[in-house]
Amino acid sequence: MLQTMEESRIRELAAIATRARLAGLSAVYGCQSGHLGGSFSAIDVLTVLYQDVMRIDPKRPDLPGRDRFVLSKGHCTPALYPTLALRGFFPAEDLRLFRSIEGHLSGHAEMHHVAGVDMSTGSLGQGLSAAVGMALAGKLDKKDYRVYAMMGDGEIEEGQIWEAAMAAAKYRLDNLCGIVDVNGLQIDGKTADVMPSEPLDRKWEAFGWNVLKIDGHDCAAIREAFDKAAAAEGKPTVILAATVKGKGVSFMENDAGWHGKAPNDEQYAQAKRELEARLAELEG
Repeated sequence: MLQTMEESRIRELAAIATRARLAGLSAVYGCQSGHLGGSFSAIDVLTVLYQDVMRIDPKRPDLPGRDRFVLSKGHCTPALYPTLALRGFFPAEDLRLFRSIEGHLSGHAEMHHVAGVDMSTGSLGQGLSAAVGMALAGKLDKKDYRVYAMMGDGEIEEGQIWEAAMAAAKYRLDNLCGIVDVNGLQIDGKTADVMPSEPLDRKWEAFGWNVLKIDGHDCAAIREAFDKAAAAEGKPTVILAATVKGKGVSFMENDAGWHGKAPNDEQYAQAKRELEARLAELEG
């Protein structure tokens, strides 16, 4: 049953997402390495997923019956790690050692050393295959957990994504929900110029998936889409989330140059001011 999200909860989730952006910004600035653009475009979806949707227990991250998440665009840990920290999987202070030899938070998602990470990822195109395997295992074992996988719209140029998509449809994995972060940019520029993939909705439909299109920064729309995905039967669902690369920081937004670059002192100060102002607005 679909539920209407209250305005107070929408603001609360937006505030959590803004805190996650601040944490990701500081982590990348601190080590002078990381991927902020695609992380900032994905954070709102991850926030709703981890705060309101997934059945998880931060105190028992390996609980067999938990829902699973695979960050197929595995370089976007400045989104995933702050999201996990804010959900209670590990102390937020650990983010200060992001990409540090003294810490446990590597630049790409790592399942063996980071509580809450269900699959190690980094090489693009492979995450959906892992998610299909998890979902198929759930069906075979007659378990009711759900599996979520987030992909980038640049990443889906990889052929393995579509092999996995065919397998998911063949095995009628309605316990699988894919999310494509459609920010329109990748490391070399616009996805429409590098390797055009639109119309994405018709492609996924042709591969046998249930397709939902949303604003990937609208928390209410995100939650509604996840509810619809859970109610779908007989086929997997993909959510095409239209987003803005670098969302929340004016000079990063819609700039492919911020795919994988750390801010300098001046840029960090400005980005921090903008995000803190947004947080004050939401919490005020």
